[in-house]
Amino acid sequence: MAVQYTKLWKILIDKKMKRTDLITTAGISANILAKLGKDEFVSMESLEKICKALNCNIGDIVDFIFEDTHI
Repeated sequence: MAVQYTKLWKILIDKKMKRTDLITTAGISANILAKLGKDEFVSMESLEKICKALNCNIGDIVDFIFEDTHI
């Protein structure tokens, strides 16, 4: 399973925000922003801060990508 934050970047565009604006608005670190940019996992605490700052739900900012695996 992988994560993808494409929806988050679209919300920022709609709100005319830069990615770095998210650091101050949501109170996250530059390291978290870098992980988001690489579609890496981040803590639920960080995702909660982002959702509060953008007034949205987690499904509005992240997609879980399930890879088809055969057992």
